Amino acid sequence: MESPAKEDAGGELAMEIESSVTAEDWRRALSRVVPAVVVLRTTAPRAFDTEVAGASYATGFVVDKSRGIILTNRHVVKPGPVVAEAMFVNREEIPVYPVYRDPVHDFGFFRYDPGAIKFLKYDEILLAPEAASVGLEIRVVGNDSGEKVSILAGTLARLDREAPYYKKDGYNDFNTFYMQAASGTKGGSSGSPVVDCQGRAVALNAGSKSSSASAFFLPLERVVRALNLIRDSWDGFGTKPESVYIPRGTLQATFQHKGFEETRRLGLRNETEQMVRVVSPAGETGMLVVDSVVPEGPAHKHLEPGDVLIRINEEVVTQFLRLETLLDDSVGREIDLEIERGGVPLTVKLQVKDLHSITPNHFLEVSGAVIHPLSYQQARNFRFKCGLVYVAEAGYMLSRASVPRHAIIKKLAGEDIANLDDLIAVLSKLARGSRVPLEYVRYTDRHRNKSVLVTIDQHEWYAPPQLYTRNDATGLWTAKPAIPPESPFLASAHQANHVDTNSNSVPSLSESSPMDLKCQYDSENLADGCIKMQTDDEIVVDGSHSSEDSLVEKKRRRVDEEIATEGTLPSYGDLEDVKGGVLRHSSNGEGSDLARTISSNASLAEQVIEPALVMFEVHVPPVCMLDGVHSQHFFGTGVVIHHSDCLGLVAVDRNTVAVSISDIMLSFAAYPIEIPGEVVFLHPVHNFALVAYDPSALGAGASVVRAAKLLPADCPRYRAINMEVIELDTDFGSSFSGILTDEQGRVQALWASFSTQLKYGGSSSEDHQFVRGIPIYAISQVLEKIISGTQGPFRLINGMKRPMPFVRLLEVELYPTLLSKARSYGLSDNWVQALAKKDPVRRQVLRVKGCLAGSKAENLLEQGDMILAINKEPITCFLDIEKACQELDQSIGSDGVLNMTIFRQGKEIDLIVGTDVRNGNGTTRMVNWCGCIIQDPHSAVRALGFLPEEGHGVYVARWCHGSPVHRYGLYALQWIIEINGQPTPDLETFIQVVKGLEDGEFVRVRTVHLNGKPRVLTLKQDLHYWPTWELSFEPETATWRRRTIKALQSTTA
Repeated sequence: MESPAKEDAGGELAMEIESSVTAEDWRRALSRVVPAVVVLRTTAPRAFDTEVAGASYATGFVVDKSRGIILTNRHVVKPGPVVAEAMFVNREEIPVYPVYRDPVHDFGFFRYDPGAIKFLKYDEILLAPEAASVGLEIRVVGNDSGEKVSILAGTLARLDREAPYYKKDGYNDFNTFYMQAASGTKGGSSGSPVVDCQGRAVALNAGSKSSSASAFFLPLERVVRALNLIRDSWDGFGTKPESVYIPRGTLQATFQHKGFEETRRLGLRNETEQMVRVVSPAGETGMLVVDSVVPEGPAHKHLEPGDVLIRINEEVVTQFLRLETLLDDSVGREIDLEIERGGVPLTVKLQVKDLHSITPNHFLEVSGAVIHPLSYQQARNFRFKCGLVYVAEAGYMLSRASVPRHAIIKKLAGEDIANLDDLIAVLSKLARGSRVPLEYVRYTDRHRNKSVLVTIDQHEWYAPPQLYTRNDATGLWTAKPAIPPESPFLASAHQANHVDTNSNSVPSLSESSPMDLKCQYDSENLADGCIKMQTDDEIVVDGSHSSEDSLVEKKRRRVDEEIATEGTLPSYGDLEDVKGGVLRHSSNGEGSDLARTISSNASLAEQVIEPALVMFEVHVPPVCMLDGVHSQHFFGTGVVIHHSDCLGLVAVDRNTVAVSISDIMLSFAAYPIEIPGEVVFLHPVHNFALVAYDPSALGAGASVVRAAKLLPADCPRYRAINMEVIELDTDFGSSFSGILTDEQGRVQALWASFSTQLKYGGSSSEDHQFVRGIPIYAISQVLEKIISGTQGPFRLINGMKRPMPFVRLLEVELYPTLLSKARSYGLSDNWVQALAKKDPVRRQVLRVKGCLAGSKAENLLEQGDMILAINKEPITCFLDIEKACQELDQSIGSDGVLNMTIFRQGKEIDLIVGTDVRNGNGTTRMVNWCGCIIQDPHSAVRALGFLPEEGHGVYVARWCHGSPVHRYGLYALQWIIEINGQPTPDLETFIQVVKGLEDGEFVRVRTVHLNGKPRVLTLKQDLHYWPTWELSFEPETATWRRRTIKALQSTTA
């Protein structure tokens, strides 16, 4: 920066010039400036350093037309990966690539191909930092507030403002002055040129204060230096330029400019002040004072906050510009600093470090997390040393363990993590599904390390770990595998579990009777025990991470070893044991120590049911949030409904286990252990799911965990209630879930959590949580089919192939109406009497609210129809319809249709209505294309009663920040029905269509929103950062597999 004396002189000159400037002069100047200003559309595909993934608008301007160089802010160019386009004033769009971003100051350069601009005449904008002066009238030309071109007027008021402070954990400029003017710039104007009446750029717009009209401009002296170095290194823009090295030196110390009054209070001697005033330009107002020092940097333990800088290499330095010049010219060399500390003169020798060496240019991506060395920017913010392992984005694996963004990883699996290579080395040794301790520290609680358990992804939710490295020649970040292919981390989940499906599979239905599908207690199984889903080392006893953990771990391992030696699991107690005052535990004494002791004050029902209770913790990977699931983390309570030596089943509500594509951990009330579970059945209508676990993983706990006794399906009490849900007189709140039992501890209902969407006034919906009881008969029916071996698709559970039941449904949404109201609609007395006789308590009839789109009942039943009878039998409740559908499965030669009698608009009509057969797998396939999650329409979407007429289409369930769909606005809650004019009626057709699309190709997408509104948009495919891939469930191996559909050769999905 120029000295204050020059500012005053410049101010007088500016006043003289301004007095003669006319509106015509400004018009001519702006006519030259505006064509050179571009709107920058930037997309950050990954979080990195101080920036998050996302899409945004900004401004830039051409500073070198022949080479195609655009100047803008550093926070626009991004320190990490960026995909950007520049739009000129005539709406010509061209891709731009980052050339350089300053490690500290808020400026950077994009490059473009000048030959790509065909129809616009424009000139580059000259940089004139020397023209800036107090009182200079300026114009800020840019994309202010997203308005493409805005011209804001102002007057430079200060040239020595301290650098603006934006965020405590984000990017902040330092060691420079800023300019200030009341131009009132807002979002989108970052990178705008601040021009004078001659059309020269005197500063670069960088930020503003939202509470006032103040705008902050970056001086251009260091920008001009960087631009000249880039020009010198280029012969022209014939081919892609090589990377440009711009020397930048640092002491890893932050200075502030303090007035002489302040420096005297800090202890500056009078003779030193007089000397500085004499040798400095007239009007000098202060000196540079040390504000902070980065730990273990060159200035650490040499400079301290409050030190007043006097000289560098015997030259008096009072301005940031001279300080930066000396440091940049001395990279790798020692310099002498003369300082005063509390009035005591000191001389120190410091090594000037290369600023680029502490600016990260690579990152590790694992399970959606972005991890890289701690940058100088964040090291300065957090007061940690540079190069530590920094979490820029937590992703799934780390966020599942509650590791937050901005964490510093200190240890993993008991090994110290000093740098990113250490982390990669430890990860390469870990197997899928393993659980290991991780220690991290946060800058907000820097003096205490936090310890958590990290679970390595069991399934292929995410691509294998990738190491991205910045390539300055191309402007892209190239990816390569971070872990060797032979690493256990890359072993498939099926291999990691050591499951041999051939030796443990059950014969098909044609080869065996239903009884053969139950656990087979042959000598081979007794010798080897049940197949384990994870090794003993992966089972962690629940508890805090204290010194007692090792003792508990050793005890648990001894218990497991003894059970493995015995080869069989002890029997578990039943109701008769509890009545007799005996609760059987493991014959192993140590196992009984860990088993939960039931209070003697507990009721009989509590004693019986407590060993069957299970606490659920469910995590849904963000990249796999299908079927409209509204959260990534769920807690709930379930009940064990089956427990044998080789199969355990737990029933839970679907508001806890919403989708099958999730990671589930089960904690048992009877025994302090946490083991994984897997979804094996999601009821397509009722609010319950069945989750399987491996009893052998319980160790000694297998003997104390018991299955609850379920009331018979034909319990008279529940035939009388005859409802989907049960309500209680006592209000336990909306978050209390569990089970309802009788006095003997037999389960009557699952007290389950429900979730619905309610609209309050506006158009947006809000989640509403409540609890109701689900009668146990629905769960019992499915359980009986699984255990007895029903006709259905096979899937692997704990190493054994088991058939899973189909569910026959009338895909119609119904609601009850009182017979008194039905009579008003014209229902005859005969039917009123028949229905009242069938259900004399509630006296109701079922009406059609709507049919699920695509169902066999669609276009047959209409809204408002009253269902009177099926096969001439009166129908009054939901259970009647379920029984009618079940009878179709039981009858031989059934064609799957119901003979229904309905009442429609005053007439009785006989209809033949088809039923649909659904499995309990839920959605088992999804595609990620351009950053959006695509699936076939699920039942909640079809329940709206509408599918696009153009062949239905595939449904957009979610989208990712920083992706092409984020950049171009292809958001969720709509169907994609065409790609480049080719229909996409289903997922398989969609995959075949997108296979033919190339990287960088603009794609025309036709969509239909849930409200029925059609739309056509275009987006640019980016296979470099967003390859196309699919995730599908394989029932043969019970794993989710990830398959790349289309990617660049250097990128793996």
